[in-house]
Amino acid sequence: MTGPLRIVALISGGGRTVCNLHDCLSSKGINAVMTRVIASRDGISGVQRVREMGVELDVPDQSDYENSLKHLVESSEPDLICLCGYLKKLTLHSDWYGKVINIHPSLLPLHGGKGMYGIHVHRAAINSGKHFSGCTVHFVDEHYDHGPILLQRACPIEPGDTAEKLAERVFEQECIALPEAVKLISSGKATLVDGRVKITAACEFGRSSL
Repeated sequence: MTGPLRIVALISGGGRTVCNLHDCLSSKGINAVMTRVIASRDGISGVQRVREMGVELDVPDQSDYENSLKHLVESSEPDLICLCGYLKKLTLHSDWYGKVINIHPSLLPLHGGKGMYGIHVHRAAINSGKHFSGCTVHFVDEHYDHGPILLQRACPIEPGDTAEKLAERVFEQECIALPEAVKLISSGKATLVDGRVKITAACEFGRSSL
């Protein structure tokens, strides 16, 4: 790759994940640039957050959402599409395969699938009786929270945890995991080969809290 990895990010919520990624691109020396953020709709708090950090933000035409989203993404000519809390089912066009990653707030395949997002995931993790949770960065395929796993980071589920407390602990790991995944891709150390992730070297920013 001759220039920086061009990233388009998709959001549906508060925008903390995309803002953290944007900040890490420079502070962690990642050879990537966020060229555009696309919000699934107006009115979400992430819209204002993104505009305040000075990144171009667009919202698809709601009356022709799929075509509008496709145009916004492809007009940016991205090398990588990052789903940063994007809650809509993404139509994976043929030339997007291997170019879309998602971050999910659990250790997939645990607590993934349709309807498993946000606080619902953390409640399920606590109710499972397991002693740990975490986050997963994976390449996206046609199914919810599915596709080849790029990396995971774990954190403990503490006695007496609420879903809200666990959510913050998992988010701390998300703030490490997504930039780390982007760095692996931008440096050519992680590639998708025959539907499997091949990692040639590690570039971890910090150790898991587990």
